[in-house]
Amino acid sequence: MEQVINEIDKRQMVINMGPQHPSTHGVLRLEVVLEGEIVNEVRPNIGYLHRCFEKYAEEVGDYSKVIPYTDRMDYVSAMNQEHGYVVAVERMLEIEVPERVEYIRVIVAELQRIASHLLGIGAFGLDLGAFTPFLYCFIEREKVLDIFEKTTGARLLYNYMAPGGLMRDVHEDFKSDTAEFVKTFRPKIKELNDLLSYNKIFIDRTANVGVLPVKVALNYGASGPVLRGSGMEWDLRKNDPYSIYDRFDFEIPVGKGELGTLGDCWDRYIVRVREMEQSLRIIEQALDGLPEEGDVFEGIPKRVRPKAGEIYTRTETPRGELGYYIISDKSGGPFRVKARAPSFVHLSLLPSISKGAMIADLVAIVGSIDIVLGEVDR
Repeated sequence: MEQVINEIDKRQMVINMGPQHPSTHGVLRLEVVLEGEIVNEVRPNIGYLHRCFEKYAEEVGDYSKVIPYTDRMDYVSAMNQEHGYVVAVERMLEIEVPERVEYIRVIVAELQRIASHLLGIGAFGLDLGAFTPFLYCFIEREKVLDIFEKTTGARLLYNYMAPGGLMRDVHEDFKSDTAEFVKTFRPKIKELNDLLSYNKIFIDRTANVGVLPVKVALNYGASGPVLRGSGMEWDLRKNDPYSIYDRFDFEIPVGKGELGTLGDCWDRYIVRVREMEQSLRIIEQALDGLPEEGDVFEGIPKRVRPKAGEIYTRTETPRGELGYYIISDKSGGPFRVKARAPSFVHLSLLPSISKGAMIADLVAIVGSIDIVLGEVDR
């Protein structure tokens, strides 16, 4: 039988970006249907980096032993992953966390947010050909990792937070080191803006590209900078506060369509830059309020055995809303742990905001949603 192929199909070509491709930010394969250089369709293929997180959580038999596996989901914001999990377990246990622990957690979580955004921003610029800002961002990120290394002994995966407390207290120079970082980093943000944010070539590559209308973002369940880049003022630290975030004064940066269309790649980028400024404000306030006295171990229960039931908690990570759904059967470990990962949600947006773009713009769009594949695959 003669196969009938229409004219449009003759002009189309399917290519693979990844799973080994520098601009996919990990082992992600994109099946891209092209007509010339125009993207007609994108099909994300995932599963190359399966962490088996949820199965591990069920099998370890101890709530505290789940924490190292939370680190490995979004491995560039491990502190935020831990924070969300311990908040969920503490609510199940109905325990009160010492003041000193809460302040330290907020400080390290916001430092981690800055480190994560520096990596995302630097890599985004690198994807579009800007090499120097990438180096500048990494110089500043190293300063945060130095603080973490002195505090936890690790630079990437920390296993630092515990239900009810912390695995160890901060070192004696923690406050001075963090205050010094805040002081020196603030002018670096202006430097970054001069170098990259308002660079004409960078604006040309990101403004009016990958436009995400706020209604589409909400329908997909977007959150974090991806949602705020579309103009929606929604941040769980303010709208549904957890820990002690309700004590701090800070703003929620949103996209405004300043240099292009509201919800484009540039808006998503600039929201992350401005979030770093707000994180510095939170850190300063937390350093001022940090109690000098207090034991970070006193709130940790000897046996973590919540009553039977279930709970869902959500926290604001650098990539958006991270949710943990935990079922307890009164044993020493969780019966079920389900993680709601923002990167997975945002990757599902890719086909709808890439249609009609140039293939070079597809690189910008992937970079602007700032996914981490460990969190996508879990």
